[in-house]
Amino acid sequence: MPIETARSNSAATFSIIDGRAAWLRLALAVLISTLGGVGMWSVPVSLPAVQSEFGIARAAASLPYTLTMIGFAFGGIALGRLADRLGVMLPLLIGACAIGCGYVAAGFAPNLLTFALAQGALIGFGSAASFGPLMADISHWFERRRGIAVAICAAGNYVAGVVWPPTLQHFIETSGWRATHIGVGLFCAATMLPLAWFMRHRAPGHAAVQDASRTSFVPPDIGLSPRALQVLLSIAGVACCVAMAMPQVHIVAYCGDLGYGAARGAEMLSLMLGFGIVSRVGSGFVADRIGGLATLLLGSVLQGSALLLYLTFHGLGSLYVISALFGLFQGGIVPSYAIIVREHFAPREAGARLGVLLMATLGGMALGGWMSGYIFDLTGSYRIAFLNGLAWNLLNGSIVLWLLLRRRSRPLARMPADAVA
Repeated sequence: MPIETARSNSAATFSIIDGRAAWLRLALAVLISTLGGVGMWSVPVSLPAVQSEFGIARAAASLPYTLTMIGFAFGGIALGRLADRLGVMLPLLIGACAIGCGYVAAGFAPNLLTFALAQGALIGFGSAASFGPLMADISHWFERRRGIAVAICAAGNYVAGVVWPPTLQHFIETSGWRATHIGVGLFCAATMLPLAWFMRHRAPGHAAVQDASRTSFVPPDIGLSPRALQVLLSIAGVACCVAMAMPQVHIVAYCGDLGYGAARGAEMLSLMLGFGIVSRVGSGFVADRIGGLATLLLGSVLQGSALLLYLTFHGLGSLYVISALFGLFQGGIVPSYAIIVREHFAPREAGARLGVLLMATLGGMALGGWMSGYIFDLTGSYRIAFLNGLAWNLLNGSIVLWLLLRRRSRPLARMPADAVA
């Protein structure tokens, strides 16, 4: 009887894992990620207006974005660890409150420093709950389709990039950036707090998976300790996102400098992130077939190609096309790290490990955003900034290629089915 009961529980578990409940949870996660993702995309859109009101240089105007990414990075680690222990609902509640308070505080900010601190300590930190912790949570609800599920979850961040920039640009032009920030804060708090309640359940058998993984999980053999692999992946994460930040953070300002206007830049950012959705979902299918490392290398090579195109073409039509290509090429890079974590580290460490890697990638976005603005102030153009991004992209591709070459012939280990029962 106990054996039959165990088998029945195992069957019930796997009818939920990869089942209807898992897909419904994924849809809800994408919605929450879309709402919370505003924290990553509001600064590039509001950058020209904030710079004009405070009368500051481009590098100084990039400081709020830098602090937002730093807050996002530390929030990913702290809230990821909390999600590992208590589930994802509490991090989402904390994140919704932080986003709401942060945008209201930013709207009333009397100076750049206050605005930047509201962005980093509240908005960036709170937005982190809607990204890394959600991806780690979703990875426990899928087995056969884990790659595509994680990629779809990560795409919510880019759905936010499609929806929010033109919406924010419209309200900034009609109502001003201060009223827009206050409105965003109130809206996010009112929607994200009740949605978080629906995420209160944890994946069935999640605790058992954590316990079993201590002895059952065997990572691919690449001849590196987990700590060394984490460090190398973190360096790669910084490098790829320094390169990624140049177009994403400065495309609005770049279009303004070229005489096309901030509105055209906001449209390009939205287009870039819209094609990034396609890339993120597509990268999930690719990762399910060739693995996370190979998918990451492919994205790195394609991202470098798009940066070269930015250096070559400057016409309005060309920039629209290149922005679409850049989104299509780089959108799958960050989700690849989530797949790599599940392939190379124990499942019980998913939230914390992914939080560290996302901290590295967001640190790269923060560094890249500030560095590009600083280079612009020194040179008066973005050409050297694009070249700088290419150099960092080359570093990322070199590290990932080296890791792939170190992988030996032993096939990827998967968790035994009976370990979840």
